[in-house]
Amino acid sequence: MDDVIVVGGGAAGMTAALAAAKNGCRVRILEKNEKLGKKLYITGKGRCNLTNGADVEELLNHVVSNRKFLYSAFYGFSNRDMMELLEDAGLPLKTERGNRVFPVSDKSSDVIRTLQRLLKEAGVRICLGCRAEAVLTDGSVCTGVRSADGQIYSAGQVIVATGGLSYSSTGSTGDGYRFASDCGHKVTELSPALVPFCAAEDWVGRLQGLSLKNVSVKLSQGKKICYEEFGEMLFTHFGVSGPAVLSGSSTTARYLKNGPLTLSVDLKPALTEEQLDQRILRDFSAMQNRQFKNAFQGLLPAKLIPVMVERSGIDPEKQVNAITRGEREQLVSLIKHFTLTLTGLRDYNEAIITQGGVSVKEIDPGTMESKLVRGLFFAGEVLDVDAMTGGYNLQIAWSTGYAAGSHCKAAES
Repeated sequence: MDDVIVVGGGAAGMTAALAAAKNGCRVRILEKNEKLGKKLYITGKGRCNLTNGADVEELLNHVVSNRKFLYSAFYGFSNRDMMELLEDAGLPLKTERGNRVFPVSDKSSDVIRTLQRLLKEAGVRICLGCRAEAVLTDGSVCTGVRSADGQIYSAGQVIVATGGLSYSSTGSTGDGYRFASDCGHKVTELSPALVPFCAAEDWVGRLQGLSLKNVSVKLSQGKKICYEEFGEMLFTHFGVSGPAVLSGSSTTARYLKNGPLTLSVDLKPALTEEQLDQRILRDFSAMQNRQFKNAFQGLLPAKLIPVMVERSGIDPEKQVNAITRGEREQLVSLIKHFTLTLTGLRDYNEAIITQGGVSVKEIDPGTMESKLVRGLFFAGEVLDVDAMTGGYNLQIAWSTGYAAGSHCKAAES
């Protein structure tokens, strides 16, 4: 008999198993995939943005749902603790723009390999290709797990770390929500998060693949500003994506239920409207005999120019020296307030995480143990906690996993 069964061998599950083993527990991981950390392989575009190097208060400021619930977990096992764990195990790390932390090798496989070695050294038993079917209880006490092939794994403590619904190909198929519901827990409304937006405008597809760096984005509905960010965005065949936009999906999904959002992009945030007008005047003076459609070199990306010319309302054949002050003001406004209409979100297969999950009102924030079933713990994305992009969600996984595992106890022999 095991002391602890961890259901799910992702970020939260591996950390939970390590923490429980450190406590002297006999630990077994049940992972339905053929390898551990399958979703970790694709994080950070395969580079694994494993945490964020900001201080803990700053980390908490980037949590979108149930921030206060995470205080104890974040301080109990912080980003610094996770970085130290990996570096002490021989994995050098580096910090990039926005305090994003990556392995120096830029290979997520190195993070997983390091954690696997630590699990092996800690004596954790790993059962790959083993799908959990149900969490077993005796009244309000956890007794183990039944696998899909009918085998019973007995344990007085079970940690559910099954992930959410995002990237189902990695094994995130919502199993943990079913386990929680079967044990009497409430699961809050689920939706894809850190996910691209769909746009209404036909011309968006012509900009597919265009990445805009160092732009300011603003999402609004009517007069209400719902979200603002500075950074990088990307045009796709259906709408927009990229770091500055993805985080907006987590905070504005509820507004989309009431109708479309307006995305306004300041393409030149470092310049005031007056400064931008002076810049355009200088450019136009240097090429005053050119046609308007050919007068943007150096000001805007080539792929964006035809769309900007169309949306300006200025005759593309018009010579630059014939453009009026009013037309120039119109152009300045377009560059500072480049807008499009966002109609909805893409689905779970393109979402980095799931928003919603096991209600944290029924979970002890210090231990991640269920308040309804003794010995049942939840960790990671299965919980109703989520954050913006930049390594914050993986830190939620590490911290909640550690909290759960470190509060498991070995049976007295």
